Order: sequence, then C-alpha cells, then structure tokens
Amino acid sequence: MSEEIRVVVHEGEPERLDRALARSLPDLSRSRLQELIRDGRVTVDGQPARNPSAKAAPGARISVAVPEAAAPEPAGEAIPLAVVYEDDDVIVIEKPAGLVVHPAAGHETGTLVNALIAHCGASLSGIGGVRRPGIVHRLDKDTSGLLVVAKNDAAHGHLSAQFADHGRTGPLEREYVALAWGEPERARDTIHTGIDRSHQNREKMAVVALGRGREAITHVEVEERYGLASAVRCRLETGRTHQIRVHMAHRGHPLLGDETYGSGFKTKANRLLDAPRAMLTALGRQALHAAVLGFAHPRTGAVLRFESELPPDMAALRKALQNMD
Repeated sequence: MSEEIRVVVHEGEPERLDRALARSLPDLSRSRLQELIRDGRVTVDGQPARNPSAKAAPGARISVAVPEAAAPEPAGEAIPLAVVYEDDDVIVIEKPAGLVVHPAAGHETGTLVNALIAHCGASLSGIGGVRRPGIVHRLDKDTSGLLVVAKNDAAHGHLSAQFADHGRTGPLEREYVALAWGEPERARDTIHTGIDRSHQNREKMAVVALGRGREAITHVEVEERYGLASAVRCRLETGRTHQIRVHMAHRGHPLLGDETYGSGFKTKANRLLDAPRAMLTALGRQALHAAVLGFAHPRTGAVLRFESELPPDMAALRKALQNMD
C-alpha cells in the first residue's frame, strides 16, 4: 500500500525536481524524496521521473507515491539457507548471488538477515543493530560465497576485532575467485591504493591516492589465462566496499559481468565464442565468488577454515572459457 500525494509546481523559474518537492512536502527529507524519485515513485505530468536533478517547470503536476512505512525491525522469513557450519556462537553460510545481506532502502525484506532471524531466532547478536543483527562483514548482492555471522554479542565482538585487524596478526583469511577481462601482465600482483566514494557517481567507489579515502590492499594471483579473459584468485588484506571490483578495474581488468565497473568492456563479449558468450549472458552478474574463509573461533580460539566451490553459473562460464584454447 502507498499514499499518493499530488503537488503543483508554483510559478517562477524551473527548478530541480527534488528541491521543488522538498519545498512542498516538508515532512519528507530531500534524501528521502530523491530515493522515491530513483525508485520510480514520482511522475511529472503523468510521465515517470527518475532523475532528482531534472528541472520541474512552473505549473507541472507532480504525483508522489509514498510507500507505507516499513517495520522498524526486520522480521524472520522462511528463506532457504545453505549452512556450512553452525554452533552456539557462529553460523557460516554460502550466500547465493542475488541475496542482499541486510535490509536497506529498496530491499526492506527478502534479505539474509530476514533468513537468519527465522533460522536463529533471538540468538543473533544485537551489536550490529536491529537492521543487521549478527553481521560482521558483507558480500555484495551479486557476489556469492562464504560469510560468517555472530550468534551472540561476545562472538560478534571477537569476530569484529578479527575483521578490523584484517588478518595482520591473526588467522583471518578471505580469498575470492574472479573471472576478469584480459590477461594481467604479472602472475602475482599487490594492489595498494586508497578507495573512496566516487565524486561522479555516489553509488560507485573509486581508487584515490594513498592518504585519501581508506587504505585498500588486494593480493592477486593469476590461476588461468584464456586470452580474452583470466581466472584470478584475490586475497583481501583489507575489506573495503567493492574492493576487488574497483582494484581489478583500476588495473584494466574489470570482472566479467560487472555492469558498474566494467561497462566499457561490454563489446568484448562479442569477441567470445558462442558458448562462453552464452554463459556470460546467463551469469547476469559480476563473476566473483568468496571461495575461502578462515577465522579463529570466538570462544575456543580454534582456527576454522572453509572452502567453497564455484557456483554452477560461474563454473559453467569458467569451463566455457577454458574450452576457447
């Protein structure tokens, strides 16, 4: 259900759509109005408007569909979980591609947190807040693979400390398998930069000089070369938003299927043979999988290490690329 609000732009000079709405609807913040515009909930003279900075002319008739407020706390949902390991303190799962980790704007339900609440009940750690109970690290929506969640506050504290240390003094281990465009010149490479929010697109991250943004270190090893593409293994020494995707694009080897950081490589798909091109189309996401996860158990101190095979979509694409030789 949603409430429809109608606004008529006053006489005067054309102004930004979000600004015109903010003036007429003081109960809604400008950032909230921008979200509604981008979500397609605003029309101008009957036509959808998705650009908050678009000009609204005097006399324009604007309609805003404001959705019903979401519940302050996420509810449990019967979403299947691939549990790799579980005890009283932690749960390790294999997250499928397409599953958002925690509720956020545009993804209030159907997330990993909703599934965990149903599976674990009240045992999840509350340190992360009601929107992300138990979550100590994340995987992008379209990245698959291993993820650990804390089931109580003590476990949350211990795991958070390990992730904050990035494995420099402890056993934390995070490795990803990725399929990237081109063939990196070096068989082994360490990418060490700053990463910050892009000034051109606030939904993207960008490489910046060290000393700016947040330090980011990725160790890359080439596993296989296919001419037009390569399979690489990436070990994280830090864990920044989109780190592997940003770093590989920075080196000129964005991940296959990455619409955000590899859009300029779309035409390369036309040079693939029929089989890998079909597999890439079927993939429909960045070719990135969290394949190894290791950490010290928060209660016993024992080192736990888990490995995950490539999911069927990435495995099929990799096999098709191997057959290009």
